[in-house]
Amino acid sequence: MIPALLSNYAPADLSFEKGEGAYLFGNDGRRYLDFFAGIAVTSLGHNNPKIVEAVSNQASNLMHISNLFRIPGQEELAKKLVDATFADTVYFCNSGAEANECGLKMIRKYHSVNGQPERYRVIGFENSFHGRTLATIAAAGQEKLLEGFGPMVDGFDHVSVGDIDAVKAAITPETGGIIIEPILGEGGIQVVDPAFLKQLRALCDEHGLLLMFDEIQTGMGRTGKLFAYEHSGVIPDIMSSAKALGNGFPVGACLAVEKVAQCMNVGSHGSTYGGNPLAMAVATVVVDTMTEDGFMDRVNQLANHLQQALHGVVDRYPTVLEELRGVGLHLGLKCKVENGQLIDALRKQGALTAKGGDNVVRLLPPLIIEEEQISEFIAALEAACEELA
Repeated sequence: MIPALLSNYAPADLSFEKGEGAYLFGNDGRRYLDFFAGIAVTSLGHNNPKIVEAVSNQASNLMHISNLFRIPGQEELAKKLVDATFADTVYFCNSGAEANECGLKMIRKYHSVNGQPERYRVIGFENSFHGRTLATIAAAGQEKLLEGFGPMVDGFDHVSVGDIDAVKAAITPETGGIIIEPILGEGGIQVVDPAFLKQLRALCDEHGLLLMFDEIQTGMGRTGKLFAYEHSGVIPDIMSSAKALGNGFPVGACLAVEKVAQCMNVGSHGSTYGGNPLAMAVATVVVDTMTEDGFMDRVNQLANHLQQALHGVVDRYPTVLEELRGVGLHLGLKCKVENGQLIDALRKQGALTAKGGDNVVRLLPPLIIEEEQISEFIAALEAACEELA
C-alpha cells in the first residue's frame, strides 16, 4: 500500500505546532530559529499580528467572490504596486508559477497582437528555476525538472548566465523575449552581474524583445530593495512576484508595462481564486509594511551585520565553507562539505536553513530578524562548522 499522501516530497521527520516571529516550535518540544522563512516566504515573521488581524477580519466578511465581479482590494493593491514600481498594471494569481505562466503568455500575446505570431520563443538561463508547470520547467530547462515530463514544451532556448555572446547567438526571428532571475535562488544564490542585465536590456531594445524578470524569490524586500531590479536600474517589461507577497498566504502577481498589458484583452487569461478578497487583504498589509519609511533601511542594516559575521565564519572554517554569496538577506554559503551535512548540523543546533544548487546552503531569514537572533544563528553555525571540521 502506498501512503494516502503523494510521495513527491522527502520531508524531514519534524513538524511544527506554532511560529512566533523568527522562531518555530517543533513537535519535538524544541524551539528553532527560522533562517529559511518557508523558502523566502514568511518575511514578516510567523504569527504577525497585523496579518493575523487582516486574515481574521476579511475571513469574517468575505473570502471569495470570483473575478466575475469587481474586487476593490485588487484595485487598491494594484495601485500600490504600480506606484512603488516600474509597472503600469498588475494581474493577481495564486502562486509564483502562475505569475510566470502569465508573463510567458504575455510575451507571446504581445508579438501576436503586433502581427508577429512567429515570435514565440523565449531565452532562459541554465540553473534557473521558474516553477513546476510544464511551461516553467521548460523555461528553466534543468534536466532534473524535465525528467519524465517530456517532450519539453516548445519555445524555450537556454544559455549560460553572463555569456552575452551566447544570448546574441540564440536570438532568431522567432525569439520574443528573455526571462531571468536577478539572483538565481535555487541555482545556488548566483548573483547576476548588473552589467549583464543592462546588456540584456539593450539587446531587447535592439531586437524588439520583451525582458521579463522572475522576482518571485528576490522580490518583496529580500535583497534590501522592494524588488531586486532596483539595484541595477534595469527596468523589465514584465515581472513576476509571489512568495513573500503573501507572507504565507498563497498569492502571486504579474506586473507589466502598458505596451504589454494592452495586448491582454478580456478572456485572454484568468484565475478562479486569483486576487480573492482574503489574499488581497493579506498582501496589502505586506506591501504597506514593506513600503513604510525606514523599513528597508533596517533590513539593509541587519543584512550588513549578518554578512560581516558570516564572512568571519567562512574565514575561520575554510575546510567547511568556501564563500558567502548574495545580496541583502538573500544569502548562500557555498560549502566544501556536502551541503546537506551542514543543514543537518545546523538543525541539531536549533537553526533551520534551506538547500540550494551548486552545493549551497541558503540563508533566508525573515526581514524582521533581530541582532540577538543573528548572534544566535552565528553561534549555531560555528558549532555546526566545528562539528564538521
